[in-house]
Amino acid sequence: MRILVTGGAGFIGSHLVRRLLGHDHVVVNFDALRYSGNPDNLSDVADHARYAFVQADICDAGAVAQALKEHRVEAVINCAAETHVDRSILDPSVFAKTDVVGTGILLEEARKAGIQRYLQVSTDEVYGSVELGHSREEDLLAPRSPYAASKAGGDLLTLSYWATYRLPVLVTRGSNTYGPNQYPEKFIPLFVTNAIEDQPLPLYGDGRNRRDWLSVFDHCAAIEYVLAHGEPGTVYNVGGGNERENRAVAETLLRYLQKPGSLIRFVQDRPGHDRRYAVDCDRLRRLGWEPTVEFEEGLRATVEWYRTHEAWWRKIKSGEFRAYYEQMYQQRLAKGTACAS
Repeated sequence: MRILVTGGAGFIGSHLVRRLLGHDHVVVNFDALRYSGNPDNLSDVADHARYAFVQADICDAGAVAQALKEHRVEAVINCAAETHVDRSILDPSVFAKTDVVGTGILLEEARKAGIQRYLQVSTDEVYGSVELGHSREEDLLAPRSPYAASKAGGDLLTLSYWATYRLPVLVTRGSNTYGPNQYPEKFIPLFVTNAIEDQPLPLYGDGRNRRDWLSVFDHCAAIEYVLAHGEPGTVYNVGGGNERENRAVAETLLRYLQKPGSLIRFVQDRPGHDRRYAVDCDRLRRLGWEPTVEFEEGLRATVEWYRTHEAWWRKIKSGEFRAYYEQMYQQRLAKGTACAS
């Protein structure tokens, strides 16, 4: 197919672009290249015969319409989003604009262009904190951060285009995704790169928050599979089946890097921090997909990638990231408590 991937220079998007190219699709990467969009993520395919790059914002209806027409796009995968909870607490308006307004513009232009398939890449965070059991696709959405709320809004807009216009839309809700090329504000790359530099690891609260970890390779495989086989108007949860406490993940990372547990620093928790996420993926398994990457194997490979690609993340951490990091963590770390182990 001829597929437009929005946010294709980001973490999940870049891995998805590379996967789709490997399976003979024509891929148009539509990315505004804001702070986490990184052309370096796709330097190895920049000259690929079936790859094109358009630098533009999904909030620009004219640019979206032009890209869909010029490249004769048949399917759209929307990976473009403001994604980090901490940043959404600092500036919610940016998240509402991209994740809700931008999604609406993208959907409308896709409808007018007669797109055959539209897939919205979402998150398990739209379900809110799940104390017991697992979230199912029919469960009430209960987002507790501006980020999660903006993604929930995008999901609902997407599904409305099936009910109202019969645009063949699909929604995937992935659990916490990890792997190479992830912007180092996120939990695993932040902790790995800090540990390499012998800097403290700022662990929120008591470190007992639980997440289900999903390899980016499995996540992209699921997105491609749902695009091809999913039923229009349907939501599919995508989980790795690897539920761990944040503290346990941090300790595992330090063990892989042969760094002391004393680098862990318990710091003031983020407001509204969800205690646990967990998704029921039975619908997607019945469709024919299941994860293949074991967590310990995937995590060790991820640590090794950051260890051997210091030029990639040092370039990022010396720029805009530094001001953000100091705003988020400087005071927290000064008042934090070192781990006893």
